[in-house]
Amino acid sequence: MSIALYMIVMAGVTYLIRVLPFACFRRKINSKFLRSFLYYIPYAVLSAMTIPAIFYSTGNMATAVLGTITALVLAYFNLPLIVVALAASLVAWVSGLLLPLLG
Repeated sequence: MSIALYMIVMAGVTYLIRVLPFACFRRKINSKFLRSFLYYIPYAVLSAMTIPAIFYSTGNMATAVLGTITALVLAYFNLPLIVVALAASLVAWVSGLLLPLLG
């Protein structure tokens, strides 16, 4: 019974989040500040969810930092996403293997 109640509440909240903007904003939003704010929300939320996961994913801060630096450098040069992700993962993995041997 409680699982059904949880699912109903979850469905209601999800529905409200998707319908509320349509109910509140019937006309085009003219406020430059509000339009800018709404434009950057997805990027801010994605960053807030991704950045902590990056630094705690390897279990070693040094390997995570090396992988992140690799990803940032490759992304700066506009390489494809798959190349950036694979190279960053490879650097984090290899540095995880080599760091114990060095220190």
